[in-house]
Amino acid sequence: MVRIAVYQANTGIDPAANAARLVDAVEEAAAGGAQMLFTPEMSGMLDRNRKRAAAHVTGEADSPVLKAVAGAARVHGIWVALGSLAVRRDDGEDRWANRSLLISPEGAVAARYDKIHMFDVDLDDGASGESWRESNGFAPGERVVTAKTPLGRLGLAVCYDMRFPALWGALGDARCDAIACPAAFTRPTGAAHWHVLLRARAIEASAYVIAAAQVGEHEDGRKTYGHSLVVDPWGEVLLDMGGDRAGVGFAEIDPARIASVRAQLPSLANRRAITK
Repeated sequence: MVRIAVYQANTGIDPAANAARLVDAVEEAAAGGAQMLFTPEMSGMLDRNRKRAAAHVTGEADSPVLKAVAGAARVHGIWVALGSLAVRRDDGEDRWANRSLLISPEGAVAARYDKIHMFDVDLDDGASGESWRESNGFAPGERVVTAKTPLGRLGLAVCYDMRFPALWGALGDARCDAIACPAAFTRPTGAAHWHVLLRARAIEASAYVIAAAQVGEHEDGRKTYGHSLVVDPWGEVLLDMGGDRAGVGFAEIDPARIASVRAQLPSLANRRAITK
């Protein structure tokens, strides 16, 4: 068994305050016996006001949030799947990257993944509705990323990525044992789709899915769904942190469960390429 921790956050607009909470979460996870901690999308700052946010967005190497979390990981000897940060890209692109960072117990970046699918939607929730254009401020990534961890091979995805089966098919082809899907899910889409999509993705990848989420009402005015989940390869929910408050939760990951499910239902082995 591998014990993991999940940090459900209510991230605000001040990176220093958010970094302090992340450091506390690393300490709490380690004290609880976890080998890995998973945090949500935009763990360092959640701010819809791009002009205000821009003052705090740096390149990866200069990120004070990353430095704080990497330092805490090193002090406590724990892996951290830092859900994502807004970072400036190195290629001169004006738009930022929504970047997930995997940090080793030595405090080094072991893998990085830029969110591929941008959340460009108009939601009709029966009231005022919500419009989001993530692509206005963020450039999409292009690479599928996996890495070896105490859980086995970990695949990286971020939030809206969960709606695109091709990415998850690629992670399945890579034989990921677990897939991280940190999120800042809206309440209307969360109530309708969060549980069913994550359970379906775990089933089709025959892998654990670990989805740390933002929760509550945030300083920038948005409201997020919460319900950080850990789902096993059979689609059973092992942890649901609810939609009310931030905090750290724990779950046990059983590598034997992956082998058992894949032996019973070898869908990854049975899958065939479809030609048009």
